[in-house]
Amino acid sequence: MNHPAVGVLGGTFNPVHVGHLRGALDCRDMLGLSAIRLMPAALPPLKATPGVSAAHRAKMLDLAIVGTEGLSVDRRELDREGLSYTVDTLRELRQELGAEVAIVFIMGADSLQRLNRWHEWRVLLEFTNIAVLARPPGDLQLPPELQSWLEEHEVPASQLLRQTQGAVSRLVQPGLDVSSSAIRLGIEGGRNVRYLLPDRVLEYITEQDLYRSIK
Repeated sequence: MNHPAVGVLGGTFNPVHVGHLRGALDCRDMLGLSAIRLMPAALPPLKATPGVSAAHRAKMLDLAIVGTEGLSVDRRELDREGLSYTVDTLRELRQELGAEVAIVFIMGADSLQRLNRWHEWRVLLEFTNIAVLARPPGDLQLPPELQSWLEEHEVPASQLLRQTQGAVSRLVQPGLDVSSSAIRLGIEGGRNVRYLLPDRVLEYITEQDLYRSIK
């Protein structure tokens, strides 16, 4: 029997785009999640400090999900001082939600490939399951320690919610060739980025004059 389940999709969302949103909705539908929390990071340890404030990035997320049932914005990492460590967030969520709710942390295949660089990465599965969004054909080139970790914990997606934590599944997501960095460069270069991100987000970027001088 599957457990009630909450998904978590973290990122800088700088800015949020259709790939983020489709990934969240695809995961929700494929796994049968009751809700997904989009969780913007304040100071991601393995990425450059975002050139746009946390307040702007969170507001763009709010605008992006208007009217979309089952998606919400969780600002806890923005309210926490210092670096945003995923393990701390998941530990906190587990304490809040209790032992009977399955937590599914959603990541892209690129994040999985460097998971062994994350803070206390081997502890993550004590608090959560992990769903990896892979692009067709879905082949992953992983370091040996990550490959053995994946082989130990991987289950078919249909079985992911049979436990509340400790399992990993790969989900094949239809390819959307869009990235936040390409959108930022497009805006800076004066190109039209409509349809790569929600209209409300593009209007906000224009109103606030964001990304015009961001490298």
